[in-house]
Amino acid sequence: MSSPERRAQRLLIVDDEGVSRLLLGALFRDECELMEAGDGRTALAAAAAAGAAPPDLILLDILLPDMDGREVCRRLKEDAATQDIPVIFVSAVADEAEQARAFELGAVDYIVKPFHRDIVRARVRLHLRLKRQSDLLERLAALDALTEIGNRRAFEQNFDTALAQGDRAPLALAMIDVDLFKQYNDSLGHAAGDECLRRVAAALAAAAGVLGGSVARYGGEEFACILPGINADTAAGAAERLRTAVLDLGLPHPHGLPGALLSASVGIATCAAPAPAYRARLLATADAALYRAKQLGRNRVEVADAAVAQG
Repeated sequence: MSSPERRAQRLLIVDDEGVSRLLLGALFRDECELMEAGDGRTALAAAAAAGAAPPDLILLDILLPDMDGREVCRRLKEDAATQDIPVIFVSAVADEAEQARAFELGAVDYIVKPFHRDIVRARVRLHLRLKRQSDLLERLAALDALTEIGNRRAFEQNFDTALAQGDRAPLALAMIDVDLFKQYNDSLGHAAGDECLRRVAAALAAAAGVLGGSVARYGGEEFACILPGINADTAAGAAERLRTAVLDLGLPHPHGLPGALLSASVGIATCAAPAPAYRARLLATADAALYRAKQLGRNRVEVADAAVAQG
């Protein structure tokens, strides 16, 4: 499987003239995944509907039949889901004031028709390369260097996104702490401790994936798992899957009874109809449930309903 950095980039060409779309598409058909739109509303819908696979670059004409390209660009930049997509205006309007306005709206470049193919190719490739580099830096900034799963920053972003979905589907937040990790680390050394955390992270990520969720390293030996669609009835089973994922690694723990294995405690909080206002409540409730699991003997699950826990 190719890495995300090597996938074909997506180019959205917005022009009401089919010939222009054809000419521009021909320049990049062999190196990009092409998307096309003949009017502004279709362009906005295409950019937003792409979801996890938005365009990497948009070539946007100014003169469109329903709304002009300036308005399309303004709306793209106002929408959090599309504001980071670079826009190049490709237009027959050569006026310098018009070009200045395009840059004020957030465009990264402006190409005047009729265009020279080699110049268009070079400028588009430049901005696609810059977008690839920007995306890579963004991914690295959200990656925990040790475990190679999401870091605290990634968790915060994903948690806010999950709370803001607006579909009012149930949501659960699980906090997972590796039991007696300090003793494990002190006895076996930091290299063994680091390898332990890498293996725990991989196991939790696999389990979270099966559950339709995502896991991130919250800090030290603590992990956080966001679980959309998990309600009060299914929370205990989901948390057990996370707990057993760590236990099933079969890592001997030097502190404990003979044959003791590395384990984790899990506190999980549920919310039937989440919203951004529930953010602090879910975190506090999951933390409290994790604390109970640790106090009651570790290697166990505690479940709490965020709405009940704090009214």
